[in-house]
Amino acid sequence: MKKLYIGLMSGTSMDAVDTALVDFSDGTPKLIATHKTHLSPELRGALNQLCATDSPKITQLAELDVKMAHVFADATKTLLAKTSFSKKDILAIGSHGQTVFHYPQSNYPFSIQIGDPNIIAEKTGITTIADFRRRDIAAGGQGAPLTPAFHNFMFRSEKEDRIVLNLGGIANITYLPANTKSPIIGFDTGPANLLLDKWIYEHQRQWFDEDGNWAASASFDDKLLQQFLSDPYFHLAPPKSTGHDYFNLNWLKSQLIQGRKSLPPATVQATLCELTAASIGIAIQQLDSEQGSILLCGGGSKNTYLKKRLENHCPKHQIYPCDDLQFPAEWIEAMAFAWFAKQTLEGKTSNLPEVTGARNPTVLGGIYLKA
Repeated sequence: MKKLYIGLMSGTSMDAVDTALVDFSDGTPKLIATHKTHLSPELRGALNQLCATDSPKITQLAELDVKMAHVFADATKTLLAKTSFSKKDILAIGSHGQTVFHYPQSNYPFSIQIGDPNIIAEKTGITTIADFRRRDIAAGGQGAPLTPAFHNFMFRSEKEDRIVLNLGGIANITYLPANTKSPIIGFDTGPANLLLDKWIYEHQRQWFDEDGNWAASASFDDKLLQQFLSDPYFHLAPPKSTGHDYFNLNWLKSQLIQGRKSLPPATVQATLCELTAASIGIAIQQLDSEQGSILLCGGGSKNTYLKKRLENHCPKHQIYPCDDLQFPAEWIEAMAFAWFAKQTLEGKTSNLPEVTGARNPTVLGGIYLKA
């Protein structure tokens, strides 16, 4: 009997909802079907405006919570329509939601993901599990990154050390030592696609830098790179997590003002790409693993120029996409939230306290039962 779950993921790039149907019938998850729903320019603009506002209107937040829920629900229904399965075959949906605010270091730590699960459950007729991050925060953790637990389930090998590198809006790494008695390490290294996307949209009205072509068209500025890297976030010890609340256009423009140097936009793009690669390289150098493999996942794994720069900063590691292990790099995070739903529905913990800083393992998320 198949154990089917659906994972919904919309990351900090705010470009699309990834929807994955996963079968957990045996030890190895099987990806059955996928669907990508691109967000409309109007919705993306509204989300970005919300996140850029220091004091957003509660009505703006609430309306976007409902709008995103309908996008998630419709994406689920579209995915199922591509298969021979119906809503009755799905045990649960795991919805990450759309992160709009993430402040794990405030006096009252919080993280908010919108996309009302009540609407998703009602509209799809499928039990929906959501709001995963806040339970980890309630247990004293940062609520992020959560995916290292899934990376451990999927990719750990007793034959070699492995580092799973997710290149979403934010870059995060999961260190999986071959020695299973050694602890897993996972944290956000800093921006990946987030600033690259925002800068190219600012200057060329393109949503992303395809293959890193614009960045590759110029040389990076080393002085500006060193200034970027002097930001306190890069020197924090884990556990640590970040998002567009910290790394955003205001952060970038303040850095450029501090540099008191006018640079061509393409040079800034090249330097942002170098920042991603260099900050990841520095983080990996601080691990005990001098060799082993780096498995790439996330949308940034398609950026060929970024991969080239990563190879420059991580010369001792073999870098290859998760696709080489028969798991599509682009769908790993959506698969992860299908797995989180399964863990929660079965009453099993799925956070890693050594990664998030939580006091204890805990069952994540709230369950919204189908009618």
